[in-house]
Amino acid sequence: MKNMKKLLVLAIVVLGFAASSFAQVSATATATGTIVSPIAITKTQDLNFGNVAVSATPGTVVLAPDATRSITGGVTLPAVSGTVTAAHFDVTGTPSYTYAITLPSTSTTVTSGTDNMLVDNFTSFPATTGTLSLLGVQTVNVGATLNVDASQAPGTYTSGTPFEVTVNYN
Repeated sequence: MKNMKKLLVLAIVVLGFAASSFAQVSATATATGTIVSPIAITKTQDLNFGNVAVSATPGTVVLAPDATRSITGGVTLPAVSGTVTAAHFDVTGTPSYTYAITLPSTSTTVTSGTDNMLVDNFTSFPATTGTLSLLGVQTVNVGATLNVDASQAPGTYTSGTPFEVTVNYN
């Protein structure tokens, strides 16, 4: 009988440990998501190569993002430069975020009557990636190359379809 009591006590102890080793436990966690301000881009100034003089030799006018011009070939820049501006785009979004800049990869045609020229080799400042300020803004300046044919006809040449600059958060 004494052994039976010992066995019974031992069985109760073993069952107690077994029950506690199979007990369930749990923990909790919260879920969080942050919605950031959407990135946006707005054109504030168009691209303008200004006044250009031509000759019987083709050439180019390269307009840098800082609105400085350089030339090649038979193109000259008259003393009266006209309006010379790089294109300006205001980018807005979440402060301090970085973003990628995508410029046109194909040329844009500018036309005066039936005469055409091509604009290509778009460049920007910042070049490929920008960072929004602490206020969530930055200006992107865009330049390009104007390809002038030999003896290009006089006129004001304008693109019928505007070129597109795209920005995306990194």
